[in-house]
Amino acid sequence: MFIGREKELGVLERAYEKKGFGMIVLYGRRRVGKSFMLREFIKGKKAIFYTATKVGAERNLELFAKQAMDVIDPAYSEAKFASPESVLDAITRKLSHEGKKLVVVIDELPYWAEKDEALLSVFQKYIDTEWLDKEIMLILCGSALSFMEKKVLSEKSPLFGRRDSQIKLEPFNYKNSAEFVPGYSAEEKAICYGVTGGVAKYLSLFDRNASLDDNIKRLFFDAGGYLFDETKNLLTQEFSDTTLVNNIIEQVASGANTVSLLATKVHEKETTVLYSLEKLISVGLVEKRACITDEKNKKKTQYILKDHMFKFWYLFIPKAVSVIEMGQGDFYYEKVVKPQLHSFMSSVFEEMCRYYTLEKGVTGAFGNFITQTGTWWGIEQIVNADGKRSNQSADIDVVGISAVDNTAVLGECKFKNEKIDKETYETLVQRSKLISGKYNVTGYLLFSLSGFTKWFDTADIPNVQCITLEDLYS
Repeated sequence: MFIGREKELGVLERAYEKKGFGMIVLYGRRRVGKSFMLREFIKGKKAIFYTATKVGAERNLELFAKQAMDVIDPAYSEAKFASPESVLDAITRKLSHEGKKLVVVIDELPYWAEKDEALLSVFQKYIDTEWLDKEIMLILCGSALSFMEKKVLSEKSPLFGRRDSQIKLEPFNYKNSAEFVPGYSAEEKAICYGVTGGVAKYLSLFDRNASLDDNIKRLFFDAGGYLFDETKNLLTQEFSDTTLVNNIIEQVASGANTVSLLATKVHEKETTVLYSLEKLISVGLVEKRACITDEKNKKKTQYILKDHMFKFWYLFIPKAVSVIEMGQGDFYYEKVVKPQLHSFMSSVFEEMCRYYTLEKGVTGAFGNFITQTGTWWGIEQIVNADGKRSNQSADIDVVGISAVDNTAVLGECKFKNEKIDKETYETLVQRSKLISGKYNVTGYLLFSLSGFTKWFDTADIPNVQCITLEDLYS
């Protein structure tokens, strides 16, 4: 079953319908659904679909040639080709005779191109000299984000300026993720999104006829479960030595979010930690987050796990490997993990609420034109019971900014079995003063899993919107 990706498929279809040559660069982290989407796109089309592997340049050439000949001239499927040019010559000759659009997909391009440094220049030569007036669509796809951005998309690439479009395929948002488990409650859909991070492969493993608990136990807390070893498998594919990055991810998942703190936790130099963090960012696992009202302040940045599944895994699996391998993973999940799901979901829910705020805010639903959402953190001054002033750390979960008129809406998110009360609202209003010097705060958004106390039924607060989890899915 194919779900979502309407926008991306539209980009591909428009490039396909264009007369003459077209090229699309598609990239995104592993398991996000790139290959699955491309196979959906080429249905009913004449297409060469080759997936490169770590077998060296010569073997990749041999396998690509066979795949190409199987499509354009099966009688020569066992023919030997001395170079990529000889295969592309055969494809070009066939195009000249038929005139029918041909789609050529090179999936996992970096595996081949890293071993054949001339490959991208070869494609450039054929684009410039042979293919511009030919009915051919070239799709270059890869999971190595840094390679695709630096070697394929950058100004230094031989292919620069020749693409029609590029698509960075991201994990599904929480709404699209819910389509995989349509029978679940809103809370179950949200948790499903949280433990999978919206990654297509992981969502596809959820049995929509099984309960949320049973799916999580089967996938994570069974020694044979697909996600039990998934983080190790992914890191091994991306890093030659996983020891340090494994330690860094574990510390980030536990709340260490600055270079200095991480360096202390993992007992390494800050430069060493920073290098590993940049690598983790390049493969889509870690995100460097800036305070939304102070984005140019390099000292006010945090490193967080962008991948929710990694955070879930590192919070719960390492402590329970022996128990899971003994066959007691179900018991561990029920006694240890399930009671902490709401706590784990707090940061996931905040991200969902920021997405909702931007999606609705760009249409003017909150009275202004929101163009950016983020979070704020800093220091607030409080007055103690004895009248003394003191400072404490503070944060605002959702900050939606309108760059058009310098207005903002602020939000607080609670994924708890408790209703949001008057105190939560008053705290948010108090903290709004911390950013009001830069933006005129025009509204407040309260997001709650469990609803709101009766105080909100009669309170005269017209600038507040009370939003339930069900509202996020409506």
